[in-house]
Amino acid sequence: MSERVDYETLFTEHVADGVVLVTLNRPDSANGVVPELARDMVQALTALEEDLSVRALVLTGAGRQFCAGADLKEMNRYLAEEMPRTGEPYNARVIFPVIERIVASRLPVIAAVNGGAAAGGFDLALACDIRVASTAAKFGETYIRLGLPPGNGGTWFLPRLVGPGLAAELALTGDVIDAARALQIGLVNRVVEPEALIDDAVGTASRIAAWSWRAVEMTKMSLRSAWQVDLASSLATNYWAAVGLQAGPDVKEGVAAFVEKRPAEFNRQNP
Repeated sequence: MSERVDYETLFTEHVADGVVLVTLNRPDSANGVVPELARDMVQALTALEEDLSVRALVLTGAGRQFCAGADLKEMNRYLAEEMPRTGEPYNARVIFPVIERIVASRLPVIAAVNGGAAAGGFDLALACDIRVASTAAKFGETYIRLGLPPGNGGTWFLPRLVGPGLAAELALTGDVIDAARALQIGLVNRVVEPEALIDDAVGTASRIAAWSWRAVEMTKMSLRSAWQVDLASSLATNYWAAVGLQAGPDVKEGVAAFVEKRPAEFNRQNP
């Protein structure tokens, strides 16, 4: 089943039917983000989205860390040598498309947080649809320690996940919390032992991949758009989704399977 594609800073593997594992692969730098990693993420996500056999993604980090955010050694060099000439903040124009691509993707993305997720790495996990954490995971919106506000969607995602008060506390103190606290405040869906992390995340992705692909895509779209619209607009989106879906074969199969008390057999191939 495993079909591995290597990029300069990450690799992808088909690990189950319809499920691809995306692994950030800069373990010697805590998977810190450099422009090359952001470039590879956009390229990999684009290729996976165009592969109609892919139904769900799992994102994790190689080694002991998930992602430490910006590679601070590279950022230090950039601030001294390049920013005085360009006026551009480090990585801004290349990291933002990664976050936007995850949110807008037709594919559900599960973050399997195996270790530290700090600053931009924390925001990367927040952008995913589901978060599963190892007991070794740590989370920190640590930009404030560098004299910066959260820069990659943290101020948008975090209040929606944990509420404005906890979001303000995490962002303004720069505190790092463990997996147990992250679970307590609703930041992650569940916490598992390190050796079970990838199997757990892939298992969840496989369950999602087995459903009607149209229903999965529309569900993700509806959930994401609901963060930005009022109830009436959300209901309208769901109405028109139902109009389209009920005209197709999957809803008919799902309803018939329920009535007949058997597992549904959805079409696994996109048209």
